[in-house]
Amino acid sequence: MSKRLQVLLPDDEFSEIRGLAKRERLTVAAWVRRALDDAKRRQATGDPARKIAVIRAAAKNEFPSGDIASMLGEIERGMTSGQSVPPPAARRRRSR
Repeated sequence: MSKRLQVLLPDDEFSEIRGLAKRERLTVAAWVRRALDDAKRRQATGDPARKIAVIRAAAKNEFPSGDIASMLGEIERGMTSGQSVPPPAARRRRSR
């Protein structure tokens, strides 16, 4: 079911919104609905305590990682060569 929302705006502000909507080939109503959807997506959702607990749990894990200078070099070479750089495990298998 849809509900009607009435918002009172000064004439100049309404004209500005109408112009923005017109540039995007939208009705004022469609433009406002989209603006409200964007605003809802930017709002934080969920329980902050749960988010912190998840981050703390993840921070306790230790995973193997390569040397940062080596990883950045591989990324750079891959970006400039146009070819993908095989993962370290694949390189070790081939070099034996």
